[in-house]
Amino acid sequence: MSSITAPDDEASDGADSVDVDATAETGDAPEETDDAEYTFDDLSVVMGTYNEEEAIGTVLDDIERVTDGRAEVVCVDGSSDRTPEIAREHGATVIEQEPQGYGVAVREAVLTPDRPVVVTTDCDDTYPMDRLPDFLDAINDGADVVSGDRLYHGAKSMPAFNRFGNQSFAALASLLMGERVHDTTTGMRAYRREVVQDIGWTENTGLSAELLIRPLMRGYDVREEPIEYAERLGETKLDPIEGGAAIAKSIVTVCLEERLRRF
Repeated sequence: MSSITAPDDEASDGADSVDVDATAETGDAPEETDDAEYTFDDLSVVMGTYNEEEAIGTVLDDIERVTDGRAEVVCVDGSSDRTPEIAREHGATVIEQEPQGYGVAVREAVLTPDRPVVVTTDCDDTYPMDRLPDFLDAINDGADVVSGDRLYHGAKSMPAFNRFGNQSFAALASLLMGERVHDTTTGMRAYRREVVQDIGWTENTGLSAELLIRPLMRGYDVREEPIEYAERLGETKLDPIEGGAAIAKSIVTVCLEERLRRF
């Protein structure tokens, strides 16, 4: 049995936890093992980067501080500014790629590392790298995927139209899957490496939703972790109308494909 769990957030001032059980029994999820606990030496933090010179240094500094410099950082970059130069100065591995969209870059990023735990994040300083230890703890507790729920605390720094869109995406995915999820398009998640290796990823703009939906519908242990969401540094690259339509289409496509896969 898979589960979506939004546990107590230590930074939430005592907010109640939200637990939702799912019933996607497909037999695809790997059996639990008694392996030794993972540390930051087992962690790769990956991101697609595109003209984020204003924020990338701050994000990489935060990752280094929180993990004592032990986490590997991989950036798949198509920038025309100083983003890749800054990333290399901070010790990140930079894979240069012609700009082809969000999903192409992130898919390359998540499949590149060989460490057993992969965390995705964005490079615009919106996600709290201070929560990396909590995500790693959840993986050590048995989770296959840990998904940062930006909407749990209200995401007040997010533009109202974007917030409404993200709530709508979650409602659409919940309806099609038959189980409740709260934030399908978050950019901060942790994965066991075998999960991202074993599933074929097909979406581009909607990859963030796909990275949640396919593992959940295949019976992996997927948990939502409430996180704070900060105002981004630099300009957004995604058109809210065109991008939103692409994400909604991806959610419908992926949910239908996963339902058909069961037969």
